[in-house]
Amino acid sequence: MAMKRKLNNAVVTALGLGITIGIAVIIAVILMVIFSKEPAKTMYYFFLGPFSNRYYLGNMLNSSIPLIFTGLGIAVAFKSSVFNLGGEGQIYAGALITTAVCLALPGFNGVLGGVLALAAGMLSGALLAGLSGYFRMKWGTDLLISSFLISSAVVLIINFFITGPLDDPASSLLATPKIAEQYRLLQIFKPSKLDISIFFSLLAAGLIYFLMYYTHRGYEMRMCGQNREFARYGGVKVSTYLLLPMVLSGALHGLGGGLSIMGTHYMALKEVTFGMGWNGIAVALIAMNNPLGVIPAAIFFAYLDAGAKTAMLHSDVTFEIAAIIQSVIFYLVTARAIYSFVRKRRRRIIL
Repeated sequence: MAMKRKLNNAVVTALGLGITIGIAVIIAVILMVIFSKEPAKTMYYFFLGPFSNRYYLGNMLNSSIPLIFTGLGIAVAFKSSVFNLGGEGQIYAGALITTAVCLALPGFNGVLGGVLALAAGMLSGALLAGLSGYFRMKWGTDLLISSFLISSAVVLIINFFITGPLDDPASSLLATPKIAEQYRLLQIFKPSKLDISIFFSLLAAGLIYFLMYYTHRGYEMRMCGQNREFARYGGVKVSTYLLLPMVLSGALHGLGGGLSIMGTHYMALKEVTFGMGWNGIAVALIAMNNPLGVIPAAIFFAYLDAGAKTAMLHSDVTFEIAAIIQSVIFYLVTARAIYSFVRKRRRRIIL
């Protein structure tokens, strides 16, 4: 009976999401007809442009990689009923620290040095998020406020290092020097930027799903997420799950930032990860905090972004119009996801 109810809920949720996407697409088409002098061409490049050649397709998939990691980080936190709004600073810190380690070891073995750099990036994200979790555990500090404020301060500090001590004077960009060749991840879909970190993101999603649904720790995290008082009476050390999910969430953000440097940018540019932390929240909401659902949700987000850029390049729509069309689709889908998320939480509280 429980399995049947769960299946019915999944079908209803999927149907609702499908209807929402359909309505959003209709509205987008109407906007294109209104604002474009060549709406058929605009629609083609917006909806099919990302699949029109290897370059566009590969870059679309590549841009989904950091979104998968930030989406996973947020999903872990939300599933445990802790709230990490510091993703912007955590992924940015992971990018900078990974770059700094690679630059500090220019002649080191690529594999060992790369693992060390990514581990340092993960640690930086974990420490930043864990700090908020520790404050919550120790003094009851609000996680939303502390994670956001720490992130905001960290972004400014990182900007200082990129434009100051680590700035490359030989470059016209506000960026660090490029990392050595041996640290750069293998590209697998040329001429696009898609690299092997796409497989790391899929592996990470599988591992997080296994952790959350097939381990004792994951069960306790989900129990705390559904009802913290019930978990406490059941013998769970609830304070642990104020800290552990935040640490794991920050580590995933940091790893996403590090891989974006080693796979795509090869240097830490100012604001290189801008928006990825916030976008990760939306991705997790669309995925309903399911680690495996994060993958299609991130690809969907990357598809909208790629479609808007392709339409701007090949038709008469401006950046503003493309952004409006993209936002209409995305916000309607996100709103539907938020509604379902809140409805489920209210139902659990009532029960």
